[in-house]
Amino acid sequence: MAACPWTWCWNSDALASPDTGALRPRPVLSRIKAWARNLRRDSYALYLASRDPRVPWYAKALAIAIAAYALSPIDLIPDFIPVIGYLDDLILLPLGIWLAISLIPPEVMAECRASASTALQRPTSRAGMIAIILLWIAGALALAWAISAHWPRFVS
Repeated sequence: MAACPWTWCWNSDALASPDTGALRPRPVLSRIKAWARNLRRDSYALYLASRDPRVPWYAKALAIAIAAYALSPIDLIPDFIPVIGYLDDLILLPLGIWLAISLIPPEVMAECRASASTALQRPTSRAGMIAIILLWIAGALALAWAISAHWPRFVS
């Protein structure tokens, strides 16, 4: 029986009790955190797999599209729209990742997951964080200047 590509959803639903060794249900919040962590790892693994020559072209195209969308700050459906705003993050993205994983050879995906796990444990870029913060500050200052420069036109 082949390994299920949805392992990041339910591969550890139960934990062994330290006292009796019996299985007990895993807390829901820790399962959700593990699912999100694995989803992030698989998104990066898809990016890595899209660059591997052993992956078919159609899997590469889908992997690039899914990884770009997952790692992009822009959503297909904006999150501020009630209910359906998070639909793409909760349903469409995991389905796309599952489909892309199912098209990639298992040995390639295992290598990419290992590489992605290693890469995601590295420290994040402080320079990138500072650049984004500076862009937000510059945008806020430009907006404040535009409002103050054109305020008399709006009042009269």
